[in-house]
Amino acid sequence: MPPPPDAPARPCAPVPPARGAGAWVALALGCAIAGGAWLLAPERAHFDPAPLLAAAERYDVRILRDDYGVPHVYGRTDADVAYGLAYAHSEDDFATIQEVLLTARGRLASVKGASAAPLDYVVRWMGGRAAVDARYEADLSPAARAIAEAYADGVNHYAALHPREVWPGVVPATGRDVAAGFAARMPLFYGLQSTIAEIFGDARRRETAADPFAPPGPEAPVEAALRLVTGGGLLGSNAVAVGPRRSADGATRLLVNSHQPYVGQVSWYEVHLHSEEGWDMAGGVFPGSPVVLHGHNRRLGWASTVNRPDLADVYVLALDEDGSHYRLDGEWRPLEREETVLDVKLLGRLHWPVRREIVRSVHGPVSITSHGAYALRFVGMGEVRQLEQYYRMNRAGSYDEWRDAMRMGAIPSLNFVYADAEGRIAYLYNAQSPVRAPGWDWQAYLPGDRSDLVWTETRGIDEAPQVVDPRSGFVVSANHTPFRSSGLGDDPRPEDFAPESGFETRMTNRALRALELYGQDRWITRDEFREYKYDKRYSEDARVRDVVAEVLAADYGDDAVLRDAQERLASWGFSVELDDRAAALGVLTALPTLVAEMKGEADVPRAVDTFPRVVERLRDRYGRVDPTWGEVNRFRRGTLDLPANGGPDVLRALEDFSPDDDGVLVPNTGDSFIMFVEWDRDGEVSSESVHQYGSATLDASSPHYDDQVELFLAEGTKPVYLDESALRAHLEREYRPGEELAGRTGGTR
Repeated sequence: MPPPPDAPARPCAPVPPARGAGAWVALALGCAIAGGAWLLAPERAHFDPAPLLAAAERYDVRILRDDYGVPHVYGRTDADVAYGLAYAHSEDDFATIQEVLLTARGRLASVKGASAAPLDYVVRWMGGRAAVDARYEADLSPAARAIAEAYADGVNHYAALHPREVWPGVVPATGRDVAAGFAARMPLFYGLQSTIAEIFGDARRRETAADPFAPPGPEAPVEAALRLVTGGGLLGSNAVAVGPRRSADGATRLLVNSHQPYVGQVSWYEVHLHSEEGWDMAGGVFPGSPVVLHGHNRRLGWASTVNRPDLADVYVLALDEDGSHYRLDGEWRPLEREETVLDVKLLGRLHWPVRREIVRSVHGPVSITSHGAYALRFVGMGEVRQLEQYYRMNRAGSYDEWRDAMRMGAIPSLNFVYADAEGRIAYLYNAQSPVRAPGWDWQAYLPGDRSDLVWTETRGIDEAPQVVDPRSGFVVSANHTPFRSSGLGDDPRPEDFAPESGFETRMTNRALRALELYGQDRWITRDEFREYKYDKRYSEDARVRDVVAEVLAADYGDDAVLRDAQERLASWGFSVELDDRAAALGVLTALPTLVAEMKGEADVPRAVDTFPRVVERLRDRYGRVDPTWGEVNRFRRGTLDLPANGGPDVLRALEDFSPDDDGVLVPNTGDSFIMFVEWDRDGEVSSESVHQYGSATLDASSPHYDDQVELFLAEGTKPVYLDESALRAHLEREYRPGEELAGRTGGTR
């Protein structure tokens, strides 16, 4: 019979996270069969709702849903608003918020099972939650802690009223959970997960850098280099600002156009937050975020895109015979070791507590593998103030205040494109770049026995590439090099920055087209600003043209089908419009090559080999090699199944396709939450927005589950109501959290 729930767990041999879910399942089942201390967990969450409901009584908030279901949260204090935001977002996507909370604690496997165990281990290994527990009160201001705790109270209030939706072990949520969610997520935006996966892999992926100042010696064997991922395939984001110098009517305009997964922990949710203390922000949040991550207030706004500076370093450690010490500066130092226990759900109520060891050196967390011991040092390690910085950015009323918030440096990466009511625009390549010893190859692994290579300082935003108030009157950001972000003479110069900073040098097609469109139009109208964003062409300088040219030059012998398909491909105008009959051939043929090149993979598929398979697939599925792009590229949500124009790495971005059961392509990322923000000559702000789905991001029973899909595909937008008087003319319902369940409003859910 099983031991009681509080029985101590027996240790099991550790399994490296990189070995995947199967190894974790085998580990857990193997230990259970051997008579290990497995546990029976409750099927449902058990908690006392009374204190959670009592905590909610502290807040004074109204939630006003407009006719698209977007929540406008009005509160007396900022904390009231954060509480109301959490409640409203929980109504629409409670499961994902719970997932975020468990991820931040390193406990997702307790609900999701063995497939989540590697993530739980890595979250604990990175140390974000431990840093929050140690630094929460010291590093976060009382105001920031108040909104974190209010957000947690809003989640708890919803949970108390909907106990059947609550996962075991989630409530009560705490302010520390909210802060830890930021600490766990932010380093992943510059690609840290690729480095982590690399050093937990089955073989060493890169060579160790040689001392550039040592006398030359015999060359050591070099393994194939692997460049870190600079983007998820061709995924990315767009952001553009046009100032009065370039707009035809003297207005200042901002495009907010991040490309995020359509569902999950970093999917967008639209909100408008308004407190009597002066917080008045509209934009997008992720599940678990009590602050707007990009959008605008009355005086200023910003958009973010992902950048991939080199902000992480791997050190190869020399260990002693028993693996307890590592060598540093000629001395042996003890490794720091601590045990952590992962709660892994197996089958039904059966759980297994898996004991793992977390090892650290002076460099950072350590991975000990069969092919070496590696320590990881990364920007954001031990940082817990991300929420604080975003909160200050939300509350900023001027460029100087916003810039002061950026100087905190708590957000380790991301490009920021800024605009405001004064007509100022800016592009900031935010990268808290390490101050590294010059001369070394920092793309390689570093010898771990030299303390002079263990950097301790980073360069702030004032030392990063940037363009502020350019003479050209525009700035663009599309996941490309920061050295081509505006007009000639306005761009930062590469020679002004340390080469070991590791800034991008690549150009995306989206960047090329943005510079061609916004950069060549001297007087940009409101309509042109929007029209350019939805451009669907590949630039004359885009890599896709070279790839297609290789296919057109190939000799497919006497295969009449392939020769005919070549002729059809030759007619492609390098656009992804709905009715284009060559786009499917071009995109599907070139995409595997382009994605592999962007990821730095050693084996890049040859497009000339991909082409015959694409032709066969199209003929099998559509009966011809040239179906329209709208037949192949479908947007599906609920009962909707609609053709979609746009595609990978064009400004009208639809990306990360997965074949559906019937073989059509369904985008999973790309254009998602979009905002067009404008300040007129007098500094009055207005904005329009659209979400790829609707405000009910997870509630399929809601009319707002898919009510923006057709608007999104038609490249339309809806007004953002900043004034309550304007909102009330488009009001669906108004309520206080919990009132709708008590029947005290006319609205229903």
